[in-house]
Amino acid sequence: MRVVGGGMLKLKGVLERLQKSILMRRNKTSCSYYEDVKEGHFVVIAERGEVPKRFVVPLRCLNDPSFLRLLEKAAEEYGFDQHGALTIPCRPSELEMLLAHQWKNKTRNKF
Repeated sequence: MRVVGGGMLKLKGVLERLQKSILMRRNKTSCSYYEDVKEGHFVVIAERGEVPKRFVVPLRCLNDPSFLRLLEKAAEEYGFDQHGALTIPCRPSELEMLLAHQWKNKTRNKF
C-alpha cells in the first residue's frame, strides 16, 4: 500500500473517530443489539443509487485500503454524528464485491 503525504495519519484519524462514534452509540443503546451482529463485526448501510442495503461487516475490513476509502468518504459526506448503523456512500453491489474479495482473500490465506 502506497501512502502519499500524511495519508496514513488521515486514515488513523478517521478510524479513531469511527471507533469513538461506535463506542458512544453502543453506550447509548447498550441494552439493544442485533443478534446477527457477532463479536468482531459492525453494521454499515450502502445507499448510493440503489435501494439501501444493510451489511454486517467483519472488523478485518478495516485493514482493506478500499474499505478505508469508503469510510473516509462517509466521514466527509455524513460526518460522525450518525445514529445506528454507519451509512457509507457506495452502491450495495459495489460493497458486495468488496466484501466478496475480502472473503476470498481470507479463505485463500487460511491454507
